[in-house]
Amino acid sequence: MFWPAPMYLPLLVSALLAVAAPWVGRRMPPRAGAWAMTCAAVVAAGTWVTELAILAFTVVGQLPLVAAQGPWSVRVLAAEDPVDREFAVGCAAVVLAMVVSATVASWRRGRALVSAWRECRELAAGGDLAVVDDPVPAAFAVLGLPGRVVVSSGMLRVLDARERSALLAHERAHLRHRHHLFSLILHLAAVVDPLLRPLERAGAFAVERWADEDAGAVVEDRPLVARAIARAALASGRAKRAALAATGGPVPQRVRALLAPPIPRRNGAALAFAALMTACCASLAVTAHDTERLFEAAMHAHATAGHLRPGR
Repeated sequence: MFWPAPMYLPLLVSALLAVAAPWVGRRMPPRAGAWAMTCAAVVAAGTWVTELAILAFTVVGQLPLVAAQGPWSVRVLAAEDPVDREFAVGCAAVVLAMVVSATVASWRRGRALVSAWRECRELAAGGDLAVVDDPVPAAFAVLGLPGRVVVSSGMLRVLDARERSALLAHERAHLRHRHHLFSLILHLAAVVDPLLRPLERAGAFAVERWADEDAGAVVEDRPLVARAIARAALASGRAKRAALAATGGPVPQRVRALLAPPIPRRNGAALAFAALMTACCASLAVTAHDTERLFEAAMHAHATAGHLRPGR
């Protein structure tokens, strides 16, 4: 007999990880928090998708054409299957919807990134910096080979020399640490699992804070970075889509964080992340093992029935 409780455990553990991860991640230093929340998003989304696919396959496996490929006994599989048939059909529909949504989201993000890169590749640049003659204050980083930091003449007029250095250090941190990839992973995970939307927002904030702290280390003046991003945010009412900008995220919270002492490293938070992600993987492994036993029993029944047929 295959009990239903372990079959649904990965869904519960991944939901717990999705809820707890933003709270825990905000209590870590930005760099560690961004890495931890991105890894948690991958594990939670992966567990969610894989578990739904496993549950869906318990009913898909009962289709005669699919069962013939096993081969396994449809009768035994249906009798031993602990998953409600309607629920399994719903899981299959959700998996299909997630695949479509993730494909569309990937296409849109990829197209936006390529469009931004094409717009910026022809700009005259000195190294990784391109200055555009535009009175509207703007500054953002565009991923590419090489990446570019794009700043408008309007933004340069708003900031003094030291503030400009802090702003550019922030944007260069985005390029150096490939923060666009963190944002993309967090976004796709949230598309796959809507429970991860708070984690996506918390992770995006951690990425901006990581760039803030990196800039503070470069210019050796965290209050200067706070002043630079505050003035840039007041001057610029918008950020370039598909590009990471210094004015992104909740600016007042970022300014307060820069004016406060740095967040100390907490091993307990890292251990909490590790424990939850391990629990996700372990519960999924248990479910996969139980499902494998279920299909092995159905295959054994099919093989036994074949041997018992007349004429054998």
